[in-house]
Amino acid sequence: MGLAKHIGKLAGLAVAASLALSGAALAQAYPNKPVRIIVPFGAGGPADIYARAIGQQLQEALKQPFVIENKPGAGAVIGTVEAARAAPDGYTLLMMSNTHTANETLVPAKAYKLTTDFAPIAPVNAADLVLVVHPAVEAKTLAEFIALAKSKPKQLNYASSGVGTPYHLAGESFKALSGTDIVHVPHRGSGEARSNVIGGHVQMMIDSVTTTAPSIAAGQVRALAVTGAARSALLPDVPTAAEAGLKDYEATIWLGLMAPAGTPQAIVDQLNAAVRAAQNRPEVKEAYARQGTVAMDMSPAQFGEFIKADIVKWARVIETAQIKVN
Repeated sequence: MGLAKHIGKLAGLAVAASLALSGAALAQAYPNKPVRIIVPFGAGGPADIYARAIGQQLQEALKQPFVIENKPGAGAVIGTVEAARAAPDGYTLLMMSNTHTANETLVPAKAYKLTTDFAPIAPVNAADLVLVVHPAVEAKTLAEFIALAKSKPKQLNYASSGVGTPYHLAGESFKALSGTDIVHVPHRGSGEARSNVIGGHVQMMIDSVTTTAPSIAAGQVRALAVTGAARSALLPDVPTAAEAGLKDYEATIWLGLMAPAGTPQAIVDQLNAAVRAAQNRPEVKEAYARQGTVAMDMSPAQFGEFIKADIVKWARVIETAQIKVN
């Protein structure tokens, strides 16, 4: 090997070693100030609730505040654009859901692309949904509600946390499979949508089991069916949609953390390790079980592949149901 070539090789090794050391040092120094988690949904919904929970867990593990900022609007696009444009330094994170994977098909002209403008960190959890109606609705079963909706096309409404959210897509899928014509009433968040159903301003909603169970227990809404493959441990007396007569209907919601693209891998890996450690704590798993959710456990690379697969899945649902964003 010539001297120049040998020197070049040594220089390359030195640069690689320097980068590795700087990455390790960066991870050790991070975080040294508060970290914000942008939640592109309104307060009171699952994304907000679990962002606060995981933020507290990360704060305990990493010894810095993790501050939640709710930035709802435009089907989660507004807050997500802000997160995408943030400095890729680990101090701005995004709490995302399958709203985001659906938006890749529903909102192709948005100012970001999920798979190129963000770095996956870790999934958080997954949960089934539940179809509820206001107590004034005379239907006591899912079959009765479908019959009622068919007898009154465009006269019944359903609420969602916004266009393109899993709740909206779950509602449109329900309409397509049940042959009903129920009017969609989008809101700025799950909390607002739920309040309007409880208040009787909207007749129906498909909502998270976690956040709706207290309202069901209080008699503020009536549960007609859960949307998973099996009954929820939180609502054992409520049948699945299949058990209630609507075959092939399933809908879920999942949540995860991402960072702006370009965030150092050392920081992504550190956050992933902290999230997974928190998720695997027995008390966290027990709390999730009581809330009708299941912890998800993946590396950043695995989560990235999961996101890509979910984009494809929702694209098929959206195209089959011919769902459009107005």
